[in-house]
Amino acid sequence: MKPARIAVICIAAVSAIGLALVVRAMGSSSHQPSRPAVAAVETRPMTRVLVAANDLQPGKRLGDADMAWKDWPSDEVNPAFIVDGPAKPPADGRAAEAAAKVARAATEATTGGTKGDYVGSVVRETILKGEPIVARKIVRAGDSGYLAAYLEPGMRAMAISVTVETAAGGFILPGDRVDVVMTREFPAQSGGGGTQYSTSTVMRNIKVLAIDQTTRAADDEQAVVGATATLEVTPGDAEALAQAKSEGELSLMLRSYADTAGPSGAVRAAARADAPSAVRIYRGGAPETVAVP
Repeated sequence: MKPARIAVICIAAVSAIGLALVVRAMGSSSHQPSRPAVAAVETRPMTRVLVAANDLQPGKRLGDADMAWKDWPSDEVNPAFIVDGPAKPPADGRAAEAAAKVARAATEATTGGTKGDYVGSVVRETILKGEPIVARKIVRAGDSGYLAAYLEPGMRAMAISVTVETAAGGFILPGDRVDVVMTREFPAQSGGGGTQYSTSTVMRNIKVLAIDQTTRAADDEQAVVGATATLEVTPGDAEALAQAKSEGELSLMLRSYADTAGPSGAVRAAARADAPSAVRIYRGGAPETVAVP
């Protein structure tokens, strides 16, 4: 074969290979998926707002599980809302947001955070699930109206005077259950004069709402000494308790937690109908009949 023909063949082969490479490059670039354009989206700053974790009815005492934090657009936060610190930074401030989350978690772990300040509050108006909790719909411990909101429906609060001796040495705390015992004196039936005493239980399994103005004992508090004890009673039992107050001195007996499931209320006279109305006492061999009130 002549050298010229060989040269033409080589040039044609090289050209064919180059054309194939060009076509291949063009084909791969045409089938390559285009990278979508990233649109700049403006992120609104958010604030954590305290909301109801479930439907809350009036009289409900708030626990930690009844409340939750919810992200809320900062420009829509009402001044009445309960918020957890300043607003969250926009998306471009991820480092600041992460630091804020770490600080918030540390605060909640040690102190309970803002939510912990409202544990124990009583719901005054219905709050639906997901609805922000506002101050006008709850009553915090120590606030005006707290006791009225804490009372069970149909119940009344009534205070009686107590001392350290008549209140189990001060170991009766708000929330405990007690029996109310009345001690009264009356003239002796014998002709020699003197005074006699009788004791009876007039109320049983009654809830203590407060000692003085203390409605919630501190976690580390073992005793509360006060001059009055506020009890939760029905309207009818309140009348019986008022009568007992006028007839004698009242004392409180602390009940065991294991005995709080029994009947509650005034001990009616019918329950003691089988008790003897008089007893016979022998003094120096001489019998004497004494009436038992």
